[in-house]
Parts: sequence; structure tokens; C-alpha cells
Amino acid sequence: MKARLTCVAASALSLALTVISIRYFADFWLLAFVNSFQLHIAVLAAIASLLCLIPLRSRIFIVLLAWAFALSAHALFMHQEFVTSAYAPQSAKAFRLLSFNVLMENSRNAESIADTIIALNADVAYVMEAAALTSVLPRLSKTYPYRIGCGEGTQSCDLLMLSKRPLENARIGTLSYVSRERFGMAMIDFDGVPLTLAAAHLAKPYFDEYHRNELSRIQSTISSVQGPLILGGDFNSASIAPDMRDFLLATDLKKAQWEPATWPIDAGPFGIAIDHIFARKPATLMKLERLPDNHGSNHYGLVADFAIAAPLNRSNRLVGIEKTARLPRPEFGIKPATVHQLHVGALLHDAPRIHDDQPI
Repeated sequence: MKARLTCVAASALSLALTVISIRYFADFWLLAFVNSFQLHIAVLAAIASLLCLIPLRSRIFIVLLAWAFALSAHALFMHQEFVTSAYAPQSAKAFRLLSFNVLMENSRNAESIADTIIALNADVAYVMEAAALTSVLPRLSKTYPYRIGCGEGTQSCDLLMLSKRPLENARIGTLSYVSRERFGMAMIDFDGVPLTLAAAHLAKPYFDEYHRNELSRIQSTISSVQGPLILGGDFNSASIAPDMRDFLLATDLKKAQWEPATWPIDAGPFGIAIDHIFARKPATLMKLERLPDNHGSNHYGLVADFAIAAPLNRSNRLVGIEKTARLPRPEFGIKPATVHQLHVGALLHDAPRIHDDQPI
């Protein structure tokens, strides 16, 4: 009986640890979402190995315990990669951003979500699955008179960018057939500093290679952006997933020192962070917090505080808005325009569709 229990327990633990170890040999998209849970699975496997070791006293559980410990340690190390220094010059100015996937079918909580957005006093808000808020858009427009999405430059109402300041060169594009009109970029004049804002809502990581391809298209789009850059949204994957790590390494974006869990709701603080806010200097992410209430969504929202400094040129002189106001020419399905120049239908009629094997 003891031998049979040892065999069953050891086989189950070995299988679990093997699944989260495959990433070190191959990036297999079918296991992409499992990679986001590496720390959780490894810690549970370590605890289970220890519990099995005590009564069953088999050396196989010592091996499994060491294996699980190594995977846990590396997961913790990966969580601390690409973190912000949280240091900015004294001349930097405070900026606040809200990012929240409100759930498309969550219209019954539209009023409470609008209350929260307004009360947080963010300079800019990113809203994913924003169709739930169509009834409160007139109310939100009183606080955020500038927007892109939900009829402004789009045919759909998924990605929505709200701003208290004019959005310049604002546009929304399609990352793939799965993520239509789910990537937006704009620039604001933040007290003389050109600040580039980007928002994204990516496909699920287990939808073939879509997730990695979409990250690659975002990377190619923001790679030539000069000056401070902030990217946020629903990435549907933890930052320790292989394609997310490759993306952060290639773009030099920084994340919070510890990202709060945003999904699943029932797991509370023991879930994983699949919603992110990243920044590239001279935009410095100083603090990231999770909203205390999910307001009926299946995600928790995030609010981030930044310190925005003016970029320096090669002679270490501050660069003004007039020298860096241009954003890179977008190639992901629409032509550059201000938010006031975008019209419903222009995205599909004025530019070619994107195929999955094409870069943005």
C-alpha cells in the first residue's frame, strides 16, 4: 500500500513539475498560460512533496522537493526582473494612470465604475471591454473630454482611452484577427513634455501563436518612440511568461517591484497579475496598486503613479514638445490623425487589413 501511494504521489508531482519545466527547453504555446502559474504550481508541489516525505519516507520526494524549490526560486527571480528603480529627478512631475478591464457584460455596474474612475482623479484611463460603459460615456466626458475608442475612431467598443488633456496623433489598430481594434496609441503634451501613451488588450496566450505575435507587433510599433512611454492594459499573461519576458527585454519597459494579482477574482491576492502597466524612462513607475473592488468585473483594475521627466538629447539638454511631438508612423491598420479627425469606418476603409503573418 505504501509503495502504491508513493508511486501515485510521485507520478502526479513529477507530471506537474515537468509541465512547468518545459519552458526551459521549448516555448510551447499550449502551455503558455500554465507558465504564468509557475510560482503557484512549484510552491504547491514543494508543500505536497514535504507532506508526502514525512509519512512515506521515500527519497524520491527529496528530489521532487529540491526540483520544486529550484523552480520556485527562479520564478521569484523572474518576478524581480525588469522592475522599476522608482527613482526620478526632482524636476519630474506626477502623473496618474488607471487601467481596468471592466467586463463587456458588466453594464449593471457602469455607474459604480464611473464613480471610481472619476474619484481616482487619474490623468488618463485605459478601459478594456468598454462596451459596458456606453451608458455613462456622456458623464465621463465631463471629466475626460478627450477620448479614442467607442465610436471615436473605431467601429467597436472594446479599447477606450480617456484623457483630461488633448490626445494628439491618436489612433487604434488591430493586432490580429483575434484582437481587433485592441491596441491604441496617442500622445499628450504633459506640461511641455511629450508623453506617449499606449494601451493594449491581447489575445489569450493559449490561442496558438497569437499572443507572441501580437507582442511582436506592439514591440515593432513602440520601438521608435522617443521620450517617455507608458504601456498598459490586459495582457492575459503574467510577466514571467517566456514571450512577456522577451517583450520586456526588447522594449526596455519597466514594471512595478511586485505586481498585484488581478485575476482570477476569487483567488484575491493569491491570483496572478495578467493586467500590467509598464513604463520606459524618462517615465518612471513609482507606485502600482490594485483597486480594492472589482465592481462586478472578472479582473481587478490597476492605478499607477508615475514621475514624468523631460527627455534629454545627446548634449544632456531638455527636449521640448516641439522637437519630439511626432510619433512613429503607424503600420497597424490606420493612418495617423488627431482624435478629432478619426471617423467611424475609417479604420477598415482607409487601410489594408492585417494578416497574422504580417508585422504591424
